[in-house]
Formats: sequence, structure tokens, C-alpha cells
Amino acid sequence: MTDLQKPRAKIDPRAGQARIVALVIAGTMLLWMGAQWLGGQMGWPARYVFLFDLAALAAFTWALVVTYQIWRGRQG
Repeated sequence: MTDLQKPRAKIDPRAGQARIVALVIAGTMLLWMGAQWLGGQMGWPARYVFLFDLAALAAFTWALVVTYQIWRGRQG
């Protein structure tokens, strides 16, 4: 049987969510590290750098919640 004759595998709709979560985690980490470095180089007050910390925590919390939802969805 050639590749063209094989039936297509079912595409899991949660796979797209998982990709988005992965991108959010990676992007958040890069942006957070960049903001920490930039804040140190430019001498930003700690309150501005702390704002980036809170934004990163919010993004990581969102990613954790969505990952849990994906995991629970695959249980059933």
C-alpha cells in the first residue's frame, strides 16, 4: 500500500492547543529573560521589572490550566 492509499489518521483537536501552550511557554520564557536582562542594562526600577515577573506568572498559570484541561480531556 502506498502512502497515498493509506487512510488518514484522526487528527486530535487538542494537538493544536498543545502546540499553542508550548509556544506560550517558550515565548514567555524568552520574553521574561529578555526583560530581566534589558531592565538590568537600562537600570529600570524593580517595580517595572516586577511587572514582567507578574506577566510571566500569569502566562505560565494559563499554560498550566490549559495543559491540565488537555490532560483531563484525554482521560475520558
